[in-house]
Formats: sequence, structure tokens, C-alpha cells
Amino acid sequence: MDYHGAWSEEVSDEALMAGVAVGDERAVLVFVRRYQRRLFGLALGIVGDPGHAEDIAQEAFIRILRHASVYDARRASVSTWCLTITRNLAIDALRLRRAVPTAPDDPLFANLCAMRAAPDDAVLARDGVAVALSALAELPDEQRRAVTLSALYGRTAAEVAALESIPLGTAKSRIRLGLSKLRQSVLPIEAT
Repeated sequence: MDYHGAWSEEVSDEALMAGVAVGDERAVLVFVRRYQRRLFGLALGIVGDPGHAEDIAQEAFIRILRHASVYDARRASVSTWCLTITRNLAIDALRLRRAVPTAPDDPLFANLCAMRAAPDDAVLARDGVAVALSALAELPDEQRRAVTLSALYGRTAAEVAALESIPLGTAKSRIRLGLSKLRQSVLPIEAT
């Protein structure tokens, strides 16, 4: 807060979350302004429908504001915490929207597995998501498919093995190695 008691745009995410946790309306306003594009952009990238993404982002804000008092900075950054909530809601929405499991020939799956460069979307670029997508593009094809199926589509290692027609141990290795490489690529972003 500045000396007038108003929340400024320069305040840290952690300090802002503390203000949100105690119900400070100005902190909530600054928080929403800071995160609205990030949450919407992530939801849109997962569900592909702007109207549906808007609903998901709104639900994410409701959950974040409702549970701000239990946020623990030792477990994750504010950004990671908020984006994880949004990602989980978007994946749940995809699961509810589809009566059958998502097939690997789904356009989102095909785009993520085939991409060679990060998208030019400014919203994604600002939040480090472009870094993660770029790191995903750098993975070998088999690891990229396994990570996409498990992390974005919520498939188990056994399901990945069946879909890819590979042994279970190979599926687990591809998921583990792919996630490890992604973590190494993205962690420097999270540390800042």
C-alpha cells in the first residue's frame, strides 16, 4: 500500500493476496485487474471458446477470493496458485462438456503435440505460459504426447500406454522425463 492507504499496481502479489484475504476491496480490484487476462488467457487456451473461458475465469476468481485466507506462499507463488486453480477448472469443464474421453485426434491435442514455436499471444507471453509452451515444443514427440495426455487431459499412465500402444513403464518414463524437462525450463521463471 502507498502512504494514502490505496493499493498500487507495484505491490507484490503476496502483499496483494494478504489484502484480498482480509477483504480489502481495493486489493481485490487491483488483484482482478492484474490477473484477469492471465486467467482468461489460460482458460481460453484450454477450452477454446471465449464465452466458456470467461465463465471459467469468473469461477476461478470466485474460488481464489473465497480461499485467499488459506493461500500459503511456502507452497507456491500467487501466480502459480491462481493459474493452477484456473487450469483445474478448465480441465474439469472440458471433462463435463464431453461425454466421451478426449481422443488424441482432438484439435487441441494435435496443436500442442505438433507445435514448433510458442504462440504470439501477448497474454500468454506475459505470464510465462509461452515459456512453458516453448519448452513443451522442445520435448521429443513421444514425451510431448505423453505429457500432453497426462497433464492437460488428465490421463493416467496406463491410459497413455494404451493410447500410444507402448508398455506401461515406457509411458511412465516418458511422462516423468517430459515433466522433469519442463520443470527445468520453467523453474527460472517461477523464481523471479
